[in-house]
Amino acid sequence: MSTIGNFVRENRKKAGLTQKEFALRSGLGLRFIRELEQGKTTLRLDKVNQALSMFGAEAVPGKAERTEL
Repeated sequence: MSTIGNFVRENRKKAGLTQKEFALRSGLGLRFIRELEQGKTTLRLDKVNQALSMFGAEAVPGKAERTEL
């Protein structure tokens, strides 16, 4: 699961919102919220930032973290 997906899920739950409630409040689709929380790797960044803005956060360009195999 993605770091961003985990962040959204944890903060959504802390806010006491279901995925459906969060989707309605953020103006995003339920399917998008589910895919984001499940770590789908091909999501639109503008929509990711729309979700993150609900918690005062945003995704910005940066160096990728690499793990050694």
